Amino acid sequence: MNMQDKKRCAAIILAAGQGKRMGSAVRKQYIELGGKPLIYYALKTFQDSQIIDTIILVAGEGQVAYVQDEIVKRYDISKVEAVVEGGAERYDSVWQGLKAVRGDAQTAYVFIHDGARPFVDEAVLIRGYETVEQFRACAAGMPSKDTVKLVDDGTFAVSTPQRRYVWTVQTPQIFEKDLIIEAYSRLMKQEHTQVTDDAMAVEMMMKVPVKLFPGSYENIKITTPEDLEIAEVFLR
Repeated sequence: MNMQDKKRCAAIILAAGQGKRMGSAVRKQYIELGGKPLIYYALKTFQDSQIIDTIILVAGEGQVAYVQDEIVKRYDISKVEAVVEGGAERYDSVWQGLKAVRGDAQTAYVFIHDGARPFVDEAVLIRGYETVEQFRACAAGMPSKDTVKLVDDGTFAVSTPQRRYVWTVQTPQIFEKDLIIEAYSRLMKQEHTQVTDDAMAVEMMMKVPVKLFPGSYENIKITTPEDLEIAEVFLR
């Protein structure tokens, strides 16, 4: 790709989750992995990326000062333009992040990434940039390794989609800035409990198809103690 023609890209990195499934007193983004807080790894990738120009970090309630001092300043993540407080649900946190980039007329694309996915790399960010340029809306993902069953309310198998049509979706999810802001503006005016990711917001609110591009099987989300053990293996 030609970096001279690259448009300005902002990243919203989400670190506001409660991490209830981790069963730890420490919010999962700050649990240590290899001697550093989990959130450090995604931040470092976006900091070092030739694709990303600016970062908005979304912290948990009451965590903004801690994140600014103990993570952004401590590890010199200089692209972080703002640390904002997230909301009760993921979509609330994304909306807080989007409001922070809304006034930036220069930004063309927004990368939204879960801070609990430490193994995102530059190759994924480049693939994402090339895909959003072409399709306006895209998300990292990988073909499912498992056969997937759709079930009914009684958990009986109803159908088995062909595996080549089943992908597990990851982040980053990347959009034209105006497209994702309009999608969330509409979303926040409605009952939206069923929206679990940004792609779904764009599909439902804007009727724009979202292209999936290859992420990585290592681009896992750290949700449980078992995930943390896997992450330590990947880190080694």
